[in-house]
Amino acid sequence: MDVSIVIPVKNGGKRLAQVLEVIEKQKTNLTYEVICVDSGSTDGSLEEIRRHKCILEQIPPAEFGHGKTRNYGASCGRGEFICFLTQDAIPASDHWLQNMIDAMKMDERIAGGFGIHYPYPDCNLPDRLMLKEHFARFGDENTVFFLTEENRKQYEENEDYRQYLAFFSDNNSCLRRSVWEKIPYDDVDFAEDQFWARKILEQGYGKVYCPGAGVYHSHNYPLDSYGKRYYDDFKAMYRVYHMVLCPNVWAYARGLLGDVKHQCGYILRQ
Repeated sequence: MDVSIVIPVKNGGKRLAQVLEVIEKQKTNLTYEVICVDSGSTDGSLEEIRRHKCILEQIPPAEFGHGKTRNYGASCGRGEFICFLTQDAIPASDHWLQNMIDAMKMDERIAGGFGIHYPYPDCNLPDRLMLKEHFARFGDENTVFFLTEENRKQYEENEDYRQYLAFFSDNNSCLRRSVWEKIPYDDVDFAEDQFWARKILEQGYGKVYCPGAGVYHSHNYPLDSYGKRYYDDFKAMYRVYHMVLCPNVWAYARGLLGDVKHQCGYILRQ
């Protein structure tokens, strides 16, 4: 088996159905299996999974964990590579899988790969801008990243560069099974993918960015939820990269005003 595609599921709704349909229609010479790990769906997701050619694994809701549930799903598979998707990340083309694995095979030292996220048509403009600018940093073609003697000093001393080099997202990712067996995900409540990427880089492995293996993935969260989301993101950045994004209230105010100005300019240009 070439690839195990692992999808954690809970009340996936219509998006889950779209994800599974697109996966079934992939144009590839690879052999692959789809493993859905459900943690208590009540909305018809189980019936949707059974309707497709999927392996269904079920766990109690209390047993879910971002790292350990993905580890469990990966352990149920046989593929040389493990692709992770979230239930609302729809592959953007029928060559998503082939492109991802081709990128992984560029160098046998590559332990993991991730692809671009495109906004859904109904995505709000600030989040659309965030996605565009975030993934533009990694280039427009397959790019392999290693931690080397040449960039180690910058990695150790520059928080922004450290986050850039080690960024990883298992909304749309691929792991080499032989490496995952040695270095599985940590059982953490947030940023399991970022912890993993930093570990593999510091142990001499590489990661690859594959823009040809994109997914549609975005959210329109209520405005009053962004404070909590930014807090969680900043907390994760500190835990993974030791980044202090707001050292004091004045830095917070400057950052907030700069961000608002930048986003308003983008919105007006649209």
